[in-house]
Amino acid sequence: MSTPKIGIAIAAPSGRAPDNDALLAGVRRLEQQGYLVHNYYDDDQRFQRFGGTDEWRLAQLNAAAADPAVQVVIALRGSYGMSRLLPMIDFHKMADSGKLFVGYSDFTAFQMPLLKQTGRVSFGGPMICDDFIRAEPVEYTLNQFWDCLRGPVHQVRGTVGEGGSDNPLVNVSGKLWGGNLAMLVSLLGTAYFQALNDGICFIEDISEHPYRIERMVLQLLYAGVLDRQQALVLGDFSGYKLNAMDNGYDFETMLAYLRSRLPIPVLTGLPFGHIKERATLPYGGLAHLVSSERGFDLTISDYPTL
Repeated sequence: MSTPKIGIAIAAPSGRAPDNDALLAGVRRLEQQGYLVHNYYDDDQRFQRFGGTDEWRLAQLNAAAADPAVQVVIALRGSYGMSRLLPMIDFHKMADSGKLFVGYSDFTAFQMPLLKQTGRVSFGGPMICDDFIRAEPVEYTLNQFWDCLRGPVHQVRGTVGEGGSDNPLVNVSGKLWGGNLAMLVSLLGTAYFQALNDGICFIEDISEHPYRIERMVLQLLYAGVLDRQQALVLGDFSGYKLNAMDNGYDFETMLAYLRSRLPIPVLTGLPFGHIKERATLPYGGLAHLVSSERGFDLTISDYPTL
């Protein structure tokens, strides 16, 4: 008896495809690799910067969740748009579908309320654009993804490169949560926000100047979120530009300040964010974090698998 194909649904709850021809070529490659692909994105339905009107993007998400041939729902891309859909999403229907939902960046706004309202774990991981449509796939990113989804235990190694800051020594366990920093702060104070007590919080962002990163982290601190965590783990924060007005205030200076202010350990080196080599992280899984001065091991269990 042949092994059933893994069904992958593509939905665009946020941005539209930058290159539809590349998307279609990527879909063909996935099909040639033996996956059953259900593409609910229609480039003819794109609207402004979005993958369709709010109603159409919601319809994509609902159709993907309802498709009995699908096991994994992967967001087309991030950008912006999920915030518009939050009041219209039936998160219990999403959870009851049994699908494994995957994405990062703007998709953080889906993952947090899904876990808060239903307890369902999702996955911070690759998106169709551009992780699955690259002419030259990134082996680390895809191996992390499929290894994680097969489970039952997933491991991520974090390292601090040359010139990086030393990590504190920690050995802690807690539920893993977090995501894109700007999205977390945008949900703070709303009915969709949830900080997991005694959790391990991970954050990342793109094109945010160090002072903006500091400001958002301080907002989480002042809101009483971070003092309830076991640790704060930083992913990638690239894409910003320093200028003459910074006068020596760079990422490392900002990091040192945060470490002096936060009541929890702050670690760097998580391979997660807007980068090519990206780990997959079960959002809400049980994590064990063990670090040294130059890196850490993150072991995650207790999450749904294929």
